[in-house]
Amino acid sequence: GSTDFIEENNANWLTKIKLLEFLRDVGKHFTVNAMIKKDIVSERLKKESPISYTEFSYSLLQGYDYLHLNDEYGCDVQVGGSDQWSNIIAGVDFISRKNEKTVYAFTWPLLVNKATGKKFGKSEQGAVWLDPKKTSVYQFYQFWLNVEDEMAEECLLKMTLLSRAEIDAVMVMHKRDKGQRHAQRLLARTVTTLVHGEAAAEAAEAVSNVLFGGASITDLSNVQREQLKQSAPTFDVSEGANIVDVLIQTELASSKREAKQFIIAKGVSLNEQQVVDAEAAIEAKDFQNGIALLRRGKRNVVVLNLV
Repeated sequence: GSTDFIEENNANWLTKIKLLEFLRDVGKHFTVNAMIKKDIVSERLKKESPISYTEFSYSLLQGYDYLHLNDEYGCDVQVGGSDQWSNIIAGVDFISRKNEKTVYAFTWPLLVNKATGKKFGKSEQGAVWLDPKKTSVYQFYQFWLNVEDEMAEECLLKMTLLSRAEIDAVMVMHKRDKGQRHAQRLLARTVTTLVHGEAAAEAAEAVSNVLFGGASITDLSNVQREQLKQSAPTFDVSEGANIVDVLIQTELASSKREAKQFIIAKGVSLNEQQVVDAEAAIEAKDFQNGIALLRRGKRNVVVLNLV
């Protein structure tokens, strides 16, 4: 219920602070010697990359927050991501000096993309949101399905509630044949179910299997067909349209010459049927319930809507 926790906004007290009082009551408890030893600061000083006074005072403000919450609510544990460790410890030391109390801190490791060294976070490019209006269920599912092989096990351990035994079992399958993406499939299915529920996760998986896994449109329910239209680029076509024109219209090819080359190279299919004739026209029989998949190669696919 709403009584289980108190939500506070630190602006409520930080905006009322007077500078001289802050320097006297808080600033004197923080030594610059200790602050420049912190990894986050010392790394920047080594590289001579500028660190502003504002950034430098961040840990004073965070330490003061902890003190305020300790005074006001008896709060004695602060948790956060591991990149916040030195700021949280600043608060632990500050409370110890100022109030002579012992308070506690713990952090959890950040999820870091091994390839780029960047953390998974809302400030990063391609951030993943829990809100389906910001990241559709299908995009959310795809995000986890596309996790790099070397991240798959860590994500299963940290992002799901699966047992170690289940994760070990899927990792054995994963190592045997990485192309099947066993670990990523389990990850995508499980995390999407946790966030969006089973039906939505099943729909995202079904749509994904149709787009990239070789499943047929006929396997989709009406609801899932709608999701397919929302998930992939969708184009309206009418019967009799020339296949080369449609390839250009959908941007699967950039010119008539390129479109014809793709067809000659057996790289184009309509609803999993290979297109062999560049002169061919779109026919109603190529569609299932008014939709068809036009594919170029394995990964480039659009949904055609017969109008």
